[in-house]
Amino acid sequence: MDVEQVTDELYGLKPSEFTAAREVYVAEARRAEDTVAAKAIAALRRPVLAAWVANLLTRQQPEEAERFLALGETLREAHRALDGEQLRAASRQQHQLVTGLARTAAGLAREAGQPVSDTVLHEVEQTLQAVLAHPDVAEQWAKGRLVKVPDAAVDFTAILPRAVPARPAAAAPAAAKPPAPERAADREDARRERERRRARTAAEEAEAVVDRRERELAGVVDEQRAAALKTEEAAERVRALERELVEAKKAERETKAAATAAGRAVQSAERALAEARRAAERAVREVERLEKGSE
Repeated sequence: MDVEQVTDELYGLKPSEFTAAREVYVAEARRAEDTVAAKAIAALRRPVLAAWVANLLTRQQPEEAERFLALGETLREAHRALDGEQLRAASRQQHQLVTGLARTAAGLAREAGQPVSDTVLHEVEQTLQAVLAHPDVAEQWAKGRLVKVPDAAVDFTAILPRAVPARPAAAAPAAAKPPAPERAADREDARRERERRRARTAAEEAEAVVDRRERELAGVVDEQRAAALKTEEAAERVRALERELVEAKKAERETKAAATAAGRAVQSAERALAEARRAAERAVREVERLEKGSE
């Protein structure tokens, strides 16, 4: 079994269809005694809805995905080089693209019959931000195989274009300014982000439990099917033996009947032979009598 092909097919399905299709392939691999493929496919995790929606972009709009991945490389390189001009230009493009692509992904999901809530749309945007910031996330997204929403990116993707200096400025030493007090809006945003993280963690843990239980159920179902198949094979063998027994008993009865008839025929022939012998003896005595009388 081609595990890569199966994996690609499974991650193209809706999350609600993923587990059942995965277990079909696992059962097929087990029947073929391909334990390596069965183990690899059974280990595949069902994607959460936002990850699946984000995956739709790279699956259905690969050219847009390539440009987005290239933007991520540009941003990461600019951040490493501390290139303010390049980072500012790429950041402007970043925010426009993330918003637009998230909406495009939601549209693709709706076309596939999967509605997307505002919460999921926000998680898609967060996923795309992580694609820009983290090469490992970008690699999985490029394959269309993300399974969860990455943590919110907190490095260069959070830098607004106006916050990046146009060029390094040689400033005269100045007295250190006290840090600006944290705004109420910032505190509220941070609180909401913590709540989202806790909710997402709880959802992922619940998904993992469901996924594990589904795999356990699938294993039990496979065992039940195998036992049912063996039971049916044994029952069919019993039925075949019963048919053979009926035929053997019938043949036995027919043989006994033939033997009885043959015995009767033998007895009848023996009686006829004895009678013939007696008749012959009488005839011989009559001849002898007649011959003596003629003398």
